[in-house]
Amino acid sequence: MSAVMAKRQDGDTQGGIEGNIEVLAQAEGQDQVLTPAALRFLAGLHRRFETARQVRLDARLAHQAHFDAGGLPDFRADTVAIRNGNWTVAPLPQALLDRRVEITGPVEPKMVINALNSGAKVYMADFEDSTSPTWDNLIAGQRALIGAVAGTLEFTAQGADGSTGKHYTLRPFEEQAVLMVRPRGWHLDEKHVRIDGEPMSASLFDLGLFAFHNSDVLAAKDRGPYFYLPKLQSMEEAQLWNDVIDHVERELRLPPGQIKVTVLIETLPAVFEMDEILHALRTRVAGLNCGRWDYVFSYIKTFRRHRDKVLPERAQVTMTQPFLKAYSELLIQTCHKRGAHAMGGMAAQIPISGDEAANEIAMAKVRADKLREVTAGHDGTWVAHPALIPLAREIFDERMPTPNQRHVLREDVWATRDDLIKPSLGTISRAGFEGNVEVCVRYLAAWLDGNGCVPIHWLMEDAATAEIARTQLWQWLHHADQPVGRVPPGDSLHLDDGTPVDFALLERAFLNLPGRLGDRARLPGASRINEAIGVLDRLTHADVLEDFLTLPAYGRLD
Repeated sequence: MSAVMAKRQDGDTQGGIEGNIEVLAQAEGQDQVLTPAALRFLAGLHRRFETARQVRLDARLAHQAHFDAGGLPDFRADTVAIRNGNWTVAPLPQALLDRRVEITGPVEPKMVINALNSGAKVYMADFEDSTSPTWDNLIAGQRALIGAVAGTLEFTAQGADGSTGKHYTLRPFEEQAVLMVRPRGWHLDEKHVRIDGEPMSASLFDLGLFAFHNSDVLAAKDRGPYFYLPKLQSMEEAQLWNDVIDHVERELRLPPGQIKVTVLIETLPAVFEMDEILHALRTRVAGLNCGRWDYVFSYIKTFRRHRDKVLPERAQVTMTQPFLKAYSELLIQTCHKRGAHAMGGMAAQIPISGDEAANEIAMAKVRADKLREVTAGHDGTWVAHPALIPLAREIFDERMPTPNQRHVLREDVWATRDDLIKPSLGTISRAGFEGNVEVCVRYLAAWLDGNGCVPIHWLMEDAATAEIARTQLWQWLHHADQPVGRVPPGDSLHLDDGTPVDFALLERAFLNLPGRLGDRARLPGASRINEAIGVLDRLTHADVLEDFLTLPAYGRLD
């Protein structure tokens, strides 16, 4: 797989490509996606923006060093004029005025068809947290989206006995959800494509390919390429995205502002720059989204060295925790002040078949979460399973009779720096500790096997929730014998039954893992479970917290 499958050298006149572009893998139908013109377009993006991307990634490291030294995130002094200014974002297109229920999911052809046909207002096709970025998955995903935009996408499932199974087709365009695409984050490279000897940005690869192939067809349908932008940490990162999209619009001869974006506020630093992020993208931004699971992950990562900010187990970190409540309400206030949508997040529960009582408990949690969102002032919400769309829609239809509620200004909200970083109360149970180990191992094994979206114990787990489990384990274990911050040295962490949280506890969790996994052969990625255990063991023992689980794991993917 590492062999150079295609290479264009300086002076190569095939396809008119200039410079050195290498494609280091081969997938079915690749030539339909990576045409000479598309490769030339991607190379242009890389050469124009790679240096700026690296500057922004270096800035992230500098900010984290500040936090590791005891610094705290805060509102910026140099952008007071933006926060206090009287400005709004550009008017929103008709297709994005009503976004009350959005479904998210990976870019597999069957999922693309089901999501577009689901009855949701929007489908976010996800190249990021719910897609394992194997080369086959990325190429198949781009092909599926090209077919979806053209209206030609079909899929035939294979029956259990190898026979032809169910055939899937798209509903008429007017009955489909509006398509939005989430590219991967700025921190990720696309290792299979090298420009002038450098791996290109995964963000630019995903966004650039989709825009290149689909802009004209979307324009003919009075749409544009619409994107969700993940994991931003600052207004400068938003400005970089704006510069990239300005360039894409010029190169593809689109009207300025044709490409619309929604930004996920899913890092702790970004919540202090929401006005600034909207301002940097004000000609094209449609809203902000509460990416709650990545936000919890970012809180843990940002405060990795702050003993007084250690979170309890994941089940206790709900949206009613003070720092999450303040974050979501400030997001609503900020968006509506600027004329943008404030989108809610995704409850992790999915329907439970065969156990009516358990299913009712799970659905009650989803119902309560969506009721909280619409009551607080959100303009829409996310679901990860088509069966949850009617439930979410019913709640938003009842409480939000208008297409959105941008008129709800939430002037009662006053979120301070301390509100946004307030520590959570709670405990760590043995089940919570061992559950984190199980989720990490099962998810990582499936991800390494090419599956980025995995139901585990009736919760939909993706890279964001696995990252919560992974970083919690690291933080709990390393604060057990390395106290910092305002807690006196020697005050180690304990489970709620008094057991010390240490590496001996981790070893026992690994020993208990077979009992939790059951029949390993039936699990997604079964053949890679031992490999996943090895990766988690190394990451939790490392003295330095790895920024993203997917960075070291990506090298193991085809």
